[in-house]
Amino acid sequence: MKNKLILASSSPRRKELLAQIGITPDKIIPADIDETLLPNELPRTFALRLSKAKAEKIAFAHPDNFILAADTVVAAGRRVLDKPKDADDARRILEVLSGRRHKVLGGICVIAPNGKIFHRLCETVVSFRRLSKADIEAYIEGMDWEGKAGGYAIQGLAATYVKFISGSHSNIIGLSLYDTAQMLESAGYKKAG
Repeated sequence: MKNKLILASSSPRRKELLAQIGITPDKIIPADIDETLLPNELPRTFALRLSKAKAEKIAFAHPDNFILAADTVVAAGRRVLDKPKDADDARRILEVLSGRRHKVLGGICVIAPNGKIFHRLCETVVSFRRLSKADIEAYIEGMDWEGKAGGYAIQGLAATYVKFISGSHSNIIGLSLYDTAQMLESAGYKKAG
């Protein structure tokens, strides 16, 4: 009998991304964990810690399955630019991103049915053009910032702000497909069909 794949995420984007490479999770079980940044925690460490904590929580309740968990952290230097709390917070984040490079850090964790853990950080550099007040206000009105790390979705209006990308485009959306496919294969997961 084939071991099942559980996606430990409530993100519809991660499910859509997996479908692009022919992977359909058998179950989707969001891992409800505390996502508070620890004092002096660096963005890279934060992304890795959260992805592993999500995977471990679901693996504990569902042993004998493949577990895939991920977390996306947007960072400007050592600062984590989290999901905006409201429009004013989104405006502040976009002002930070305006005219500069930032990193999208994707922590990915796969736990195999035998308990072996595969853990990786995917890093994508993104450069935004300088944004005018009108650009920022149009983006705020469109509500594309809601629930998005760093206050933007590259698959929406923010695509017109991006001057340069170095690394995985799918990582910016929520899951590096290259890294995920490699990790699942290494863990022994076989796609259906």
